[in-house]
Amino acid sequence: MSKILVTGTAGFIGFHLSNLLISKGYDVTGLDEINDYYDINLKYSRLKEAGIQKEQLVYNKPVSSIKHKNYEFVQLKLEDKDALNALFKDRKFDVVVNLAAQAGVRYSLTNPDVYINSNITGFLNILEACRAHPVKNLLYASSSSVYGINKQMPFSVSSNVDHPVSLYAASKKSNELMAHTYSHLFNIPTIGLRFFTVYGPWGRPDMALFIFAKAILEGKPIQVFNHGNMERDFTYVDDIVQGISRMVDKPPLPEQTWDPKNPDPSCSSAPYRLYNIGNSSPVKLMDFIHSIEKELGKKAILDLQPIQPGDVEKTWADVSALINDYDYKPSTSLDEGISSFISWFRSYYSI
Repeated sequence: MSKILVTGTAGFIGFHLSNLLISKGYDVTGLDEINDYYDINLKYSRLKEAGIQKEQLVYNKPVSSIKHKNYEFVQLKLEDKDALNALFKDRKFDVVVNLAAQAGVRYSLTNPDVYINSNITGFLNILEACRAHPVKNLLYASSSSVYGINKQMPFSVSSNVDHPVSLYAASKKSNELMAHTYSHLFNIPTIGLRFFTVYGPWGRPDMALFIFAKAILEGKPIQVFNHGNMERDFTYVDDIVQGISRMVDKPPLPEQTWDPKNPDPSCSSAPYRLYNIGNSSPVKLMDFIHSIEKELGKKAILDLQPIQPGDVEKTWADVSALINDYDYKPSTSLDEGISSFISWFRSYYSI
């Protein structure tokens, strides 16, 4: 089976993806900086679930899982170019899934430097490592936020995304451009994954479902932006990682019909592809809140607020390319996904 590097493996999506790939028998190396953007104890708990103990961790020293013979973890920053290259040289990865990034739209308004360091410089180092130590496939996290002020629904990977409204979105758009350059120049197969509002167990504390559930249980008001007039294409995390797993051993090929006089931004004459991974079923924010209330058996106290800088009013994924190329479409219902999250939330926090 392929030797796979998953960066951001102590993070939300990376944790779930690593577990899935381990269960499928892949030889998985997880990498994470373990920064303090949110509660690092949650990150350590995710690692513990995968058989990595906090006490074992030494920077840039791979640690073997006590649960899985085909999993190891290394604490490493993507900005540490020399250490990253040494890891690639030693492990000779077949596939890289780069999920490590500084997340958060609103955080990018006040902390722009970390987005350049992690999302731009860090990703450049990944690309350079893949160039120096060739891989069969490089998959990387983009985001639905790249669609910016585009209001042509549903969002299509063939649409223009030149108008982002946050530095976070701009950094993800930059990743797509950088990946194409390396696909074109060095024939590195790359797949950009535009995720749509991912939620589920082990989620980040700065995400809406986590914030809302915690506040409702504590009897505190929740901030509802744009006075609740928002829609999101909420996508359950298991659906996200199942989609990624289908792509791991199926790298993109150059598109033979690609027309440079009428260029489709989702593909290229190089081995390059972009895909939306979303539920393709937008949910009104108030319906989302009502579903949480129903699962918790408690009403929310609403604090209606204007829309925040960097936010968009609606997201909606066109997943036709995902269906056509991988015969896959996310399908978990919102009620089912929220129920799974609340069950985990109660258990993890002993509520």
